Amino acid sequence: MSGLSRRRFLGLTGGAGALVVAGLAGPRLFRSAAATGELLTSEVPLPAPFGVPLPIPAVLTPVSRDVDADRYEIVQRPATAEILPGLRTPIWGYQGTFPGPTIESRSGRTAIVRHRNELPVPTVVHLHGGRTPPESDGYTTDLVLPADGSYSVRSHGGHSDMHDPDAKITHGERDYVYPLQQKASALWYHDHRMDFTGPAVYRGLAGFHLVRDEEEDALPLPHGERELPLMITDRAFAADGSMHYPSVDRSLKTVPGVEEPYVEGVLGDVILVNGAPWPVAEVSATRHRLRVLNASNARRYDLALDPPPPGGQAFTQIGSDQGLLDAPRVHEHLPIAPAERYDLVVDFGRYPVGTEVTLVNRLGTGSTAQVMRFRVARSGIEDSHIPDRLAEIEPLDRAQATVTREFSFRGGQVDGRHGWTIDGKPYSPTRIDARPRLGDVEIWRFVVDLHHPIHLHLVNFLVLSRGGREPGPFDAGRKDTVDLRPGEAVEVIARFDGYRGRYMFHCHNVEHEDMGMMGNFETV
Repeated sequence: MSGLSRRRFLGLTGGAGALVVAGLAGPRLFRSAAATGELLTSEVPLPAPFGVPLPIPAVLTPVSRDVDADRYEIVQRPATAEILPGLRTPIWGYQGTFPGPTIESRSGRTAIVRHRNELPVPTVVHLHGGRTPPESDGYTTDLVLPADGSYSVRSHGGHSDMHDPDAKITHGERDYVYPLQQKASALWYHDHRMDFTGPAVYRGLAGFHLVRDEEEDALPLPHGERELPLMITDRAFAADGSMHYPSVDRSLKTVPGVEEPYVEGVLGDVILVNGAPWPVAEVSATRHRLRVLNASNARRYDLALDPPPPGGQAFTQIGSDQGLLDAPRVHEHLPIAPAERYDLVVDFGRYPVGTEVTLVNRLGTGSTAQVMRFRVARSGIEDSHIPDRLAEIEPLDRAQATVTREFSFRGGQVDGRHGWTIDGKPYSPTRIDARPRLGDVEIWRFVVDLHHPIHLHLVNFLVLSRGGREPGPFDAGRKDTVDLRPGEAVEVIARFDGYRGRYMFHCHNVEHEDMGMMGNFETV
């Protein structure tokens, strides 16, 4: 499904965009837009949906363990995969797979992940949602250069004003150290290289990192084969079976960004779950826990079950981006923007054995209107339930805040091209946009022109208000990414603790991110 047309987008980068940011015009005009992005159509026949089983990414085994840490090794390398039946697709994969392997860790136990780069371009690994020291956070200029020595850091083109004297450059490999001093949650890791995150993630550089703790272990939630990680992405495919992506520079070495029609974001016409097109999962007639991640570049989804269970209440939400909620919440549908996560329980015991239940996308049309299917294949013994109380969440209120900051996210000019800005300025690694004091609570207010899912590194936050009113029904829990609709303003409140150093905040429409919509904060 196509989002805003190019003409409508370009209109927003001028005076109309300023009015939208100011909250004086625009919300009614754009409220009906389902997405910000343009559809890229595949050049190969698409398979019929629900023809392949749901794959589950392998769990990575540590290469060693000691008293304090688990050590892992991952090779980033080119590979080929059969994503569409009968076609071989080149990918870039962690361990050569898409998605990459899942890492499972314990809260408070350090994970050390050595990444070796055997790709033809530099990479950066960001543990999204991780409470991570700055040197391991995946700052966008902290490059790991290819192991074969063929690439010089001077080869990187990029936007102007991109030289970073503080960048930490390594050759071939790098150890990322994750202390994981945080609660149980579904994190994910992905490439975060300045100017080229979009095409690198699109080619396959993404994987789950699940953190578990005793608080979660004590709950009688579905587990084992009844816990399903679901990484939802959209892709388009070229005539030769490769992933079709409209980079200006197909080598991903010099010129950043996408071709002009796709500057709003790239939307594919094939929906993948764990790297498979419209797959089928056979489930027992029992409760299942679904760990849902939207890892798409720009596409939003509005998930629902078809048919809904008798009596409704399709999804019981037990967690958000940063772990368990204080108490469960029930939903009939779930909007999810890029980088957001939901922790859900679905009771397939409410359906007769033999029922086929489709996870649909209410924002999609044609091939993007369906996501995957569950086949209730057998009866089962129910050994789980959902407690009324789930986790303790630190309350934060306005009275605790020492500072309120405001940031506007909107289209603008970047090096003479249409791009994306924060407060009218494109990204610069040498500019610090905020300096929170370590341990302080702050309120950050975001105002946008179009759809923007905004992500803060290091911290989790609570949504304080949306559109000047109370948070919405899908804003519950500790989050690290908040989605804003066109012309909307949202306030979040966070405690900036953990580590001193330089971190990032940015739009997680990765085409927007690559074309300037990032900023820096430094905890001091």
